[in-house]
Amino acid sequence: MKHATLLLAALLGLSQCRKKDPDPLSQLPPATQTGANTFGCLLNGQAWTPQGNSGTSNYSVAYCCTADGGVLDIAVYRINSATQDYQHIILFSRQLNKTGAYNFTNTNQTSASINDRKNGCYLDSQDVGVFHKGQLVITRFDLQAGIIAGTFDFVLAKPGCDTVRVTKGRFDKKL
Repeated sequence: MKHATLLLAALLGLSQCRKKDPDPLSQLPPATQTGANTFGCLLNGQAWTPQGNSGTSNYSVAYCCTADGGVLDIAVYRINSATQDYQHIILFSRQLNKTGAYNFTNTNQTSASINDRKNGCYLDSQDVGVFHKGQLVITRFDLQAGIIAGTFDFVLAKPGCDTVRVTKGRFDKKL
């Protein structure tokens, strides 16, 4: 009887253990402003960070202060070489020369795009027929130290493609 009670207690204890899925937000790099060379966001609620390599850097940031009042180009991709799944995100802004919010609704100034080879959809906020909203917020713009950092969120949608919701985005790059 004593063994049966111990076995029952052990089984009862094990049945109460559930492995929790990790919080997607905890899988992103922290939002820093130190030139930490980080990028991450939630893509439709799932953690998304640069991964893999196709021969070029999977995370690049370029800034040119002499063109169009300052041009920022952030290009990031993730690739699974085993399955050849490839996704890239590009954030672009012109007339960017200080901290502040830059809205994706002004596509002449700021744009976002995402390409997903797996589902065959390319969404660009500058394309006609693509619903877009969101913003890029530059939280540190320090050309002397060579650091640019910020946050972003956006929604892109068009007929025939799944709606893309990017939230809690953050980047911090040493130029």
